[in-house]
Amino acid sequence: MNFKGRSAGRRSLRVPPTFFLCFFFFICGLFASKLLSRQVSTGLHPKLKVQEENREFHPLSHGETGEDSLTHIPFQVLSWKPRALYFPGFATPEQCESIIKIAKASLEPSTLALRKGEKAENLKGIRTSSGTFIKASEDKSGTLDIIEDKISSATMIPRTHGEAFNILRYEIGQKYRPHYDAFNPNIYGQVKSQRVASFLLYLSDVEEGGETMFPYENGLNYDNYDPDACAGLKVKPRKGDGLLFYSLYPNGTIDKASLHGSCPVIRGQKWVATKWLRNQLWVPKGG
Repeated sequence: MNFKGRSAGRRSLRVPPTFFLCFFFFICGLFASKLLSRQVSTGLHPKLKVQEENREFHPLSHGETGEDSLTHIPFQVLSWKPRALYFPGFATPEQCESIIKIAKASLEPSTLALRKGEKAENLKGIRTSSGTFIKASEDKSGTLDIIEDKISSATMIPRTHGEAFNILRYEIGQKYRPHYDAFNPNIYGQVKSQRVASFLLYLSDVEEGGETMFPYENGLNYDNYDPDACAGLKVKPRKGDGLLFYSLYPNGTIDKASLHGSCPVIRGQKWVATKWLRNQLWVPKGG
């Protein structure tokens, strides 16, 4: 009888299997929560980081030229050499289509700023796209006016310092060889105002090719760069996305790493609206 009693006691002290299962999942959950919190705090999980930033904020009192509401324009730093920022979803698909529609009627072969003594016929093959210049005030739909306001907010460069939009279309095989948007005074002479930055708004997706390239990014290819190669940092065009890069350092000198170009389109078409931003009030020739 005593033996049976001891045996029954042992059976009553057995731990159910479900206890071990629950304990196992508890440990896993604890480990996962610590790992997740570490990822958020160190920025290793960009999606969670964006969600964390979607907290509610309240605008402050502002100056006479300020705004009474908060502006949310997400961006990613693509490079510090040159300073280049990527703006996903900067424009809506409808806005992109509207800009293409108004540009189609006035497209002409793209031109280049000529140096002293240069002739256009000697520069064939450098820039092979078609394009047109359109001021925001010339767009009856108001789309370019909205985009120009947004560019001004993103760059903190006044609208009055921006040139007219240069709307470009690249077809298969067309490209723009690497160049600088800023004007080197040793080559072009002194200019009244200098191009500080460029904002590219991609108006279409491109099936293959057509990337905006920065061959000198972070000092790459300084000594052995092939101007016909599509090399360095490459930004793939995506409809509605924006790309901002600065041509000048804060001290006003030209950033050598801002050399850029457009890789040849292999499949599809590339549409892009370019806005050049100056360091002074921009007054176009003729008024």
